[in-house]
Amino acid sequence: MTTTTRTTGALAGWTHLYSGKVRDLYVPEGTASVETADALLVVASDRVSAFDFVLEPGIPGKGELLTTLSLWWFDRLSDVRNHLLADRTIDGVERIPAAVAGRAMLVKPLDMYPIECVVRGYLTGTGWLDYQRTQGVCGVPLPAGLQNGDRLPEPIYTPAFKAEQGEHDENISFERTVELVGADAAAQLRDASLDVYRRASAIAEKRGLILADTKFEFGTDRTTGELTLADEVLTSDSSRYWDASAWRTGTTPAERMASFDKQIVRDWLSANWDKQGTPPTLPDDIVQRTAARYRELLERLSGD
Repeated sequence: MTTTTRTTGALAGWTHLYSGKVRDLYVPEGTASVETADALLVVASDRVSAFDFVLEPGIPGKGELLTTLSLWWFDRLSDVRNHLLADRTIDGVERIPAAVAGRAMLVKPLDMYPIECVVRGYLTGTGWLDYQRTQGVCGVPLPAGLQNGDRLPEPIYTPAFKAEQGEHDENISFERTVELVGADAAAQLRDASLDVYRRASAIAEKRGLILADTKFEFGTDRTTGELTLADEVLTSDSSRYWDASAWRTGTTPAERMASFDKQIVRDWLSANWDKQGTPPTLPDDIVQRTAARYRELLERLSGD
């Protein structure tokens, strides 16, 4: 099986603004900036990142899988205001170029909050490391005696400050969020994040999946000022999904956390790289296993 992956180049009618680790952002041709744009084109590439590095090669089909999953979740959460533009045409002409159809979203520009809204329902990852040191996660105290992969008594909100591109995000307290965006906005971000997480968790549970944790991004509508869910949502890149039956029967963390995300990539890197210098090239079997898990997650959630 080949590992052909797609990135994004020039697109007719659009001007490339910048690229993140996975996504490429475009503004309409002739538009000076995001501030003056009537729409943005967000294109998901097949790039994969871990430990703040973009890795080689990418995961084939990943961009389309992530976009499809985001759109599926936006549809499930249709009563939550989001950044998608319903009308994707001008004078009957489709605005999403054919070259990126299936892996692009046409969205409205928002005034974005500089906050990663992280919600954790289970103890794992950096949360587990933090708990071992402090018996809490990001300043949120937790009961003693928890193990890696355990379900938390209640989902917890652990925000992070979004760093400049190329820098590390910084875990912050809720009180620091208040200082950054104000008390009302901080409470809105927390409450909306916990609400969406709980609803999504219930949907995933019905399909035999655990939504262990996730992160959201929000902005405000420039016309109405309303809080608006943005960016990707509940994807394999922004969330940890586990197999519920494996979690119930597993006796080790690896067995309990049978994942449908890029944990396969993280685990391989942790075993084969000391996080110094340039990360090694991913072997083909890791690439293919990751692609298969991304596809399986979408199939299990959507039933398609």
